Amino acid sequence: MRNQAPLFASDATAAKLLDMRPAEFRELVEAGALPSPVQIGPLRRWDVDELRAILRGRKPTAKEAFDL
Repeated sequence: MRNQAPLFASDATAAKLLDMRPAEFRELVEAGALPSPVQIGPLRRWDVDELRAILRGRKPTAKEAFDL
């Protein structure tokens, strides 16, 4: 079985995917530069495909003034 990237990620995993500290990731989420998480039961998770699309410029963000 191959190692597969997660479909949804915790803040720590999402930050790691973006090569930043979890605190930096959370700051960008709170500022609106990155999307809010989805609630999956008791868990808060970020859609990995959505994060990738935003960072590649394929999906508009809520606040366009941020430089990522």
